[in-house]
Amino acid sequence: MSAPEDSPRLAALLGLAPLADLPRTGWLQAGLAPGLAVESVAAHAHLTTLLAMALAPAVEPPLDLGRCLALCTVHDLAEAGLGDLPRAGSRALPPGAKASAEAQLVLELTEGLGPGAAVLRQHFEDYAAAGSREARFTKLCDKLQMGLRALVLARAGHRGMGAFGASVAALDCSEFPPCDALRGEIEQQLASK
Repeated sequence: MSAPEDSPRLAALLGLAPLADLPRTGWLQAGLAPGLAVESVAAHAHLTTLLAMALAPAVEPPLDLGRCLALCTVHDLAEAGLGDLPRAGSRALPPGAKASAEAQLVLELTEGLGPGAAVLRQHFEDYAAAGSREARFTKLCDKLQMGLRALVLARAGHRGMGAFGASVAALDCSEFPPCDALRGEIEQQLASK
């Protein structure tokens, strides 16, 4: 007896499930062995969400926190199909290729979700285009999360976090002073490691 065919919604949700186990490639390239030190894409999104929750209430004028949290949740959705393409890999692609592939994959990955697909796609498109204050804030939280993770790893004795510290130092957080304050703290701490 064969198993019943998955509904389009179940198939779509199962297609997104790899985010929980997909390791973030940049950490592997920095020399970390797979395991506890290498976060998954979903763990990255979770800590990005926590950063947004911690920083958004201090932003003036106020941000729509619900929208920020939705953007944090979907910002790496395409990686369920594309994988975690590190910066070096992205730079090797023709201009716009990664964004085009991500947009197509989000369409495919959310296809069976019915009305929920439109919500996910709308938030993903806003994030990708940085079309709102919330999207720009979320993009900073995404980068600050990487810096925070690098600091956690540096404090655990991992070497080679300098490139991550340089990325944090180069962030323009001037639109969101709470992000800039955290950027400065992370940069200072990474420089001392």
